[in-house]
Amino acid sequence: MIPLSLLRDGEYAQIITINGGKLVNLRMNELGFNSGEYLKVIRNVGGGPIMVELKAGKIAIGRGVANKIFCERTFVK
Repeated sequence: MIPLSLLRDGEYAQIITINGGKLVNLRMNELGFNSGEYLKVIRNVGGGPIMVELKAGKIAIGRGVANKIFCERTFVK
């Protein structure tokens, strides 16, 4: 498992767990970041937010939150 923040542009991953507090977990679930979901990293450069594609939508999340989302790399969605 690795944090979402370490994935590179174009990589696919499956969400395993979110190690945030109660409010972070609730907000991520509302946005669709649930265990077992697949995502694709659209943009992860520099120190800004990370853009991901999740459930046919694009979402930007901050690096601090991305460090709390643990994933496993996959090759296909």
